Amino acid sequence: MVASPTAELIVLVDEDGAAIGTMPKPLVHTGETPLHRAFSAYLFADDGRLLVTRRAAEKATFPGMWTNTVCGHPGPGEDDLQAIARRARYELGLDVADLRPALPSYRYRAEFRGVVENEICPVYVGRFTGTPAPEPSEVGEWEVLDWHTFRARQETQQYDAWSPWCREQARLIEAAGLLPVAG
Repeated sequence: MVASPTAELIVLVDEDGAAIGTMPKPLVHTGETPLHRAFSAYLFADDGRLLVTRRAAEKATFPGMWTNTVCGHPGPGEDDLQAIARRARYELGLDVADLRPALPSYRYRAEFRGVVENEICPVYVGRFTGTPAPEPSEVGEWEVLDWHTFRARQETQQYDAWSPWCREQARLIEAAGLLPVAG
């Protein structure tokens, strides 16, 4: 059984990424968000197309923005791969495979409408299997796109159409040549 998101604990970290405590997820994201652990995952279909999601309009942070496939927070004692699998299952009803680090030391701070994200957020790429069945409180829409279309939309749509971390991560993934090939 998947734990309710309201029961989730976020792992707070120091500047070096060492755990220094926890905080309930609903209390973490404010105008003064403490530095905490997170992850981002870019999941591809077997044909090489990327699954992107639009954050639900009700989300406290960056609502209604398009972003990568799944992002979230590992819980205490949970590694990133376990957290990605948990969130992909909860948010999208999907299984993941072949996860590998793409940007292991990625970190960012972003603000939107007075709410701050402040995360040490390793980025992963992998595959998904199944057809998305979104949890409406998390995902408003989804689409499977080839990488070129995904990047073109990021470059041509208004700035707040895409999460700032997704824009930056996509450029870094592309520059590093880390895109998976169709299998």
